Amino acid sequence: MEWPAPGVRASSPTYGADVIKAERPGVGDESRGHGPFPDKIPHREKSALFLWLNASKRSITLDVATPTGRALALRLAERCDAVVLDQRPAELARLRLTPDDVHALDPRLVVTSVTAFGQSGPYANWRPSNIAAYAAGGQHYLTGDPDREPLQNGGYQAEYQAGTWSFGATIAALLDAQRTGIGRTAEVAGVEVMAAILEIYFPDYAYRHSDALTSRRGNFSSAVVGIYPALDGHIGIHAMPKNWPQLVQALDAGWMATDERFADNRARLRNDDELSAQFFLWAGSVTKREAYERAGRFRAPITPVNTIADLLDSPHLNERGFFREVTHADAGTLRYAGPPSRMPASPPELRPAPRLGEHTREVFTELLSMTPRDLALLSAAAVI
Repeated sequence: MEWPAPGVRASSPTYGADVIKAERPGVGDESRGHGPFPDKIPHREKSALFLWLNASKRSITLDVATPTGRALALRLAERCDAVVLDQRPAELARLRLTPDDVHALDPRLVVTSVTAFGQSGPYANWRPSNIAAYAAGGQHYLTGDPDREPLQNGGYQAEYQAGTWSFGATIAALLDAQRTGIGRTAEVAGVEVMAAILEIYFPDYAYRHSDALTSRRGNFSSAVVGIYPALDGHIGIHAMPKNWPQLVQALDAGWMATDERFADNRARLRNDDELSAQFFLWAGSVTKREAYERAGRFRAPITPVNTIADLLDSPHLNERGFFREVTHADAGTLRYAGPPSRMPASPPELRPAPRLGEHTREVFTELLSMTPRDLALLSAAAVI
């Protein structure tokens, strides 16, 4: 695995696909080594990242760098509807497992490539990283305070977003293959995903060549659109002009409704600093929960900035059954975030992530009719 765009692989089994993950014998996927680990002891079956990304999948071990391993990979591909490749073009060419090589097996086969920079172009064989794709795609430039260097966003957004788009591309190609009988090759590049979701910032600059929107604004666009420190964390306010009456009620600041400095949106922008000071003063006197309760009471656009612990305790998410408990043989029983979209008529079952090579015997026997002796020979040769 070179470019760990996990969304396609995390999403597919959640929605019913049988996903077989091929891992290097004795080593496994890179994410198995991604800590931190319980009790600070590295364990390839206990990485929280791996457990989450690979729930409900099957794991086989297979060294595709060997001639026999490559041949087995292609035989398995012939038994599948779709194959996802995540390596740079030079590496796939060395292995003779390019999208064209795989697609040539069967014209109905869907082959999706997901990498940082795509399968062509001057950067295609650059060593990938999340931060490189994130920065190259323009997202870094927009994030942070105006007088500071750009900030890295939380998590691995370039990789996860690329994976999510790869999931959609694979599903679309599979539907098309069902309709036409012709499989497609799909390609997703993390840098292009980042550039494609720049929202208004890209088209505005492309049309007007103005930095008016692309300048970093930190946590504040204006007093009524910002993040404020509360007693136990932070709260967010995002009030449109139509929300102003409800906002001043929630802040118990009815006097603002008749103050000429804040009489309308233009006046509020002119007196932005004074308005910000009032919001800072109020936010610093309440907890996140108190602010949210007042927001609900007065229908004001105020929200708590939740921590992960807040999410796990969320009465809303818990009542909707968003979290799932899954027991893993090595890692124990953990709570997992549920799928971001639901199909109530056919709710997916969430199974634990596989141990390294847990399904090797099962898959090769089931799909390639191999015998125990075949598997013993492959294991002795370190192919599986």
